[in-house]
Amino acid sequence: MLNFSVVIPAYNEADRITTSLTHVVGFMRNFNGDFEVIVVDDGSADETAEKVKEYAKSNPEVKLIKNEHRGKGFTVRTGVLAAEGEYIYIADADMAAPIEEIKKFVVWVRDNDFDVAIGSREGVGAERKSEPFYRHLMGRGFNFLVQLFALPGIQDSQCGFKMFKADVARDIFNRLRIYGDQAEKTDKAFLGAFDVEVLYLAKKLGYRIKSIPLVWTYVPTTRLNIVADSYKMARDVIRIRLNDLRGLYNS
Repeated sequence: MLNFSVVIPAYNEADRITTSLTHVVGFMRNFNGDFEVIVVDDGSADETAEKVKEYAKSNPEVKLIKNEHRGKGFTVRTGVLAAEGEYIYIADADMAAPIEEIKKFVVWVRDNDFDVAIGSREGVGAERKSEPFYRHLMGRGFNFLVQLFALPGIQDSQCGFKMFKADVARDIFNRLRIYGDQAEKTDKAFLGAFDVEVLYLAKKLGYRIKSIPLVWTYVPTTRLNIVADSYKMARDVIRIRLNDLRGLYNS
């Protein structure tokens, strides 16, 4: 078994994926040479997959998995279930939190025996750079809903940087209902609440979760549809609770 798997979901990231991979691979080779980087392409319409495939020719640590376009949650799940590392780190392709931040996660998951560590843009030591006010306001509003219905005490469920022990990750991700095998194909960018389903299951199953304050830089995106995505995310938080009441997470 490898020490680390870095899972990177990617959708139309051709303009930055090579730079991000160079940063990740360069750092990981010095930090811990026993690693893999799994890029899961979420049915990109650009050259993301081709660029990863080309990069992997001279960097054997990098692996490419090509999915149909079924959204970030299903994409992350694919990478997690394919990972061979003892510790699985999930990172956004934009590297809004630089790969060096992985050292903070290792301290808590490997050295202090937490099962899950989640990046947080809230709390002492966290720093948000260049984030527009409206995005911060949206995030805090959604977090209020998340804490009310699903994850009390977790200040930031949606940060894309997380680490799991491998057996814990497989247990959680194999139980996903909304973002598991049932995830629907789509022809649009899809931002959902899969992080909430993952963390809801982690808490339900009794796993120890640690929030890690991060230095995070806002990267502009055109993928967010404020009205449609806010509705879908709020809907999914309610669906998670309903799934639990129906016993769907018990097996």
